[in-house]
Amino acid sequence: MTAELRLRVNPASGLLSERRTITVSGAVPGSLVALRAETQRGAERWAAEATFLADADGAVDLDAAAPVSGDYRVADAMGLFWAQTRDTSHGGGVEPQDVTAPIETRLTARLVAGTGAYALHGGDAGSSSGSWGPSDTRPVATGQERAQVLVQQHLLAPGVLRAEVRTDGLVGTLFRPAGAGPFPTIIVMNGSGGGINEARAALYAAAGIQAFALGYFRAPGLSHYISRTPLEYFERAIAYASETLDPLGGAPIVSGQSRGGELTLLLAARYPERILGAVAFVPGAFVFGAQGAADPAEGWSGPSWTAGGAPLPHLWHDNAGVSWQPWGGDAPPTRHGDIYVDGLQDRALAEQTRIPIERFSGPVLCVSGRDDRAWPSSFASQLALDALARSGHLAERLHLDYTDAGHGITIPHLPATEIARTHPVSGVPYSNGGTPRGNAHASADSFARVCEFVHRTARAAAAADQPGDAPAPNAFPHPTDTEEN
Repeated sequence: MTAELRLRVNPASGLLSERRTITVSGAVPGSLVALRAETQRGAERWAAEATFLADADGAVDLDAAAPVSGDYRVADAMGLFWAQTRDTSHGGGVEPQDVTAPIETRLTARLVAGTGAYALHGGDAGSSSGSWGPSDTRPVATGQERAQVLVQQHLLAPGVLRAEVRTDGLVGTLFRPAGAGPFPTIIVMNGSGGGINEARAALYAAAGIQAFALGYFRAPGLSHYISRTPLEYFERAIAYASETLDPLGGAPIVSGQSRGGELTLLLAARYPERILGAVAFVPGAFVFGAQGAADPAEGWSGPSWTAGGAPLPHLWHDNAGVSWQPWGGDAPPTRHGDIYVDGLQDRALAEQTRIPIERFSGPVLCVSGRDDRAWPSSFASQLALDALARSGHLAERLHLDYTDAGHGITIPHLPATEIARTHPVSGVPYSNGGTPRGNAHASADSFARVCEFVHRTARAAAAADQPGDAPAPNAFPHPTDTEEN
């Protein structure tokens, strides 16, 4: 018997944020179908493999069938993307660098030679009635049966305008959705790796959100280090978004990840009347020192932020509870050591450096991983949202807290296998934590939920500005909504 193997991906070409369905048909019933996904991501080739058992009709649905072997073991068609690991070692990262070019993945399906149903029709294996068909009547895969599909994942949706911003000292990239505005508007900031997060901003624009990806270090014309970054820089960015971009609701939402999450809460507390809402990914709840992104001339305990030329107090400045640090590669004094827990023992400094997020009256969303090994983002999110609740905060408070996720919650459907990382500034190895599946789920789920939150926040603010309208939903008391995912 010759199988006419068919491999279908829907959509074969679409946005990176879209889930794909992957099905195989025409396989030998009961045969093993091996699938391989290869993706060239910059300088690196990434790949994942998984093998499935074809059903009685010779079909496999990757959203319904778990692999019998391979790089992941759950029923999830996107596993061939998030379970990818490096096939080469050229030093390239997984994050897309050119948002104008699609990410191309070649999927190949083949039947494993010699496999097929061991019984042609039903019957008792222990019976001597002859219900097991003779071997020469059972179809068996030859190993030559193959099918291929090229999958394209786009970051830039049709009609989205990409424009570099170099004004008033700001360095960033604007992504404006297709169609007429005004649009919900978000400022997107990276963490301690610096740079400009164009990939996330482009996907926001595809979802109808105007996104300003703002660099603040390790970007053209800016410092290579986070040390002594002036908050006035972000004040200008907020003013630019409010005065130039015509944001729906009259002001931008601010958002960042990791150090950018800390910065998000800090900006909301410092400029509460100029910001519509805050979305903090894996944030800190205190002002921290420069840590792994520090200028070597100042070291890990030097300041990250300044205001009016003066450094902001931070938790690592002469902290009485800290006698060690991990950002130069030093080992903790015991295997249970946690620099962030030890730092809180200096209570006076902790109180001085805690970000007073309760000054902000707008909606706040925190995204965290309970297995965050870089810093305790779940704990920090709880601290921030609890401070809001205690202050009588009336707007929406939402906490997306992912059980099996770590620090690496990013945009949807990228490889999530690199738990151990080398910091791009300090060169020190560290762990993000989480599991590949947990990180992948958190990245896809949080992206969709954040888009909903941004639209909801901007619409509510715009409605509140209309005389005679009912009060916006965010004007009513809203309990902290913590969701375990």
